[in-house]
Amino acid sequence: MPASGVSAEAIAARLSAAGLAAYVEEHARHTSVEAQVPESLTTESWREVLEAVAEADRFGLHVTNLNGRTLWAVVRKAVPSTGDVGGPSHQR
Repeated sequence: MPASGVSAEAIAARLSAAGLAAYVEEHARHTSVEAQVPESLTTESWREVLEAVAEADRFGLHVTNLNGRTLWAVVRKAVPSTGDVGGPSHQR
């Protein structure tokens, strides 16, 4: 698992400890964590949640009338440090 996945799993574990059901998803350039946030989340739990997502590269809260509140966090994958940054089709 890439380092971004390990970091995202750690964030998800902290969110779960705060009472949220979090899930992790791998993408090409990042790993994301999402969790539904109940209206009844306590102030102390909010502190724990914010401390957890502060470890991510980006995070936010998406609120809609239909789906409620979804907390999201993104951990970017490392950029290759070799000359192969452009990928196999990149011409030098």
